[in-house]
Amino acid sequence: MKKKVLVILSLVTLVFVSCDDKDDSDYADYLVAKPLVVSKAEFAAGVDIIAPRPIDESGKVYTYKDYIFINDKSQGIHVIDNSNPQQPKKISFIKIPGNVDISVKDDFLFADSLMDLVVLDISDLNNIKQVSRLENVLYGNVFWPFEADIIEYDGYDYENEILVGWETVTERRLIEEVQQNGGGGIFFEDMALANSADGGTGQGGSLARFKIVDDYLYAVDSHNINVFDISDLENPQNLEDVYAGFDIETIFNRDNHLFLGSMSGMYIYDISSPATPTFVSEFQHGTACDPVVVDGDYAYVTLRGGNGCGALESGLFIVDISEITEPKLATSYPMDEPYGLGIKDEKLFICDGSSGLKVYDKTDIEDLKTLNHFKDIVTFDVIPLESHLIMVGDEVLYQYEYLDNKIKLISQIGLN
Repeated sequence: MKKKVLVILSLVTLVFVSCDDKDDSDYADYLVAKPLVVSKAEFAAGVDIIAPRPIDESGKVYTYKDYIFINDKSQGIHVIDNSNPQQPKKISFIKIPGNVDISVKDDFLFADSLMDLVVLDISDLNNIKQVSRLENVLYGNVFWPFEADIIEYDGYDYENEILVGWETVTERRLIEEVQQNGGGGIFFEDMALANSADGGTGQGGSLARFKIVDDYLYAVDSHNINVFDISDLENPQNLEDVYAGFDIETIFNRDNHLFLGSMSGMYIYDISSPATPTFVSEFQHGTACDPVVVDGDYAYVTLRGGNGCGALESGLFIVDISEITEPKLATSYPMDEPYGLGIKDEKLFICDGSSGLKVYDKTDIEDLKTLNHFKDIVTFDVIPLESHLIMVGDEVLYQYEYLDNKIKLISQIGLN
């Protein structure tokens, strides 16, 4: 009897081994994008203010007075009391389905909620109130997850749910299956159906798509500059959109000009007549994801390649804009995977993804001098304030003190 049992066990073992005889080399790590959805009922319920909670995926950062606002991608905004930069403190979470960007003027916070523009009174951060909501005034705000290797859509019920964004995770998958499926995908018909269903200003980072200039809010989507008159802060007026091109990603303002970063180049618009931005010029580059900041006669553009954005290589492009109608490349430097960047006096800060935070002296653009390189951190975006530097990356908020020729870490706080 024992011999029969042993034979049966051996056969079972052989079956399991034969079903799982794939070598580890048959597998690889892939970045997988999965849809973030909310029910239509939850989306209709709108904004809610709740106690601080762990962050899922840190997004863009914004500062106003003694506070820092950090976007939790497509879910809302974490509010942090930064009156003491050495000991920042989480105080609340503003739940806004589909939120990616914000901008603040005179205690009124403007935020996107997918296709809607929401206005909140934040004069009392212990009693935040929604004062208005403009419906269906923003378009194309769910950006395609370009950097994902695989895009999954299983379980997305477009009849009862609204797609507010994408969650990206690293998963180990069988290479053969991924190649057979072509990396996955989402039905564009489904997307169309889903998206057609029923005291001064603060400072954002270089990845911002919202920008307040005087009495106007400019919000870029993938194709347009959405213009709002906010002279009455509680009742913004939706003005005529301005078509600006393809794959617009970021917006930056200097004087009477808007600088738009896109996947194909940098577009410059004149806002001397603020209600009607007019095209001035463009600087074209190879297809890549990019933000832009401007200082003096130069625009600094980071290009991130090696992903669905199209480019094979990454780098920093410095563009001469001394003749605003004819921008031209002055010089460029290789980078690894740059995201946001910022400038304070002669210091240039570049968030180079998993390669860390890089700090340069840009006195001579033809010969950038390295001042600091914080290597063992993942970086996303920076805001150079007058007193110190703020940076977000990998669900951590970092703050640095300016020194004569370098910077020094003064605090960090985990957001999860």
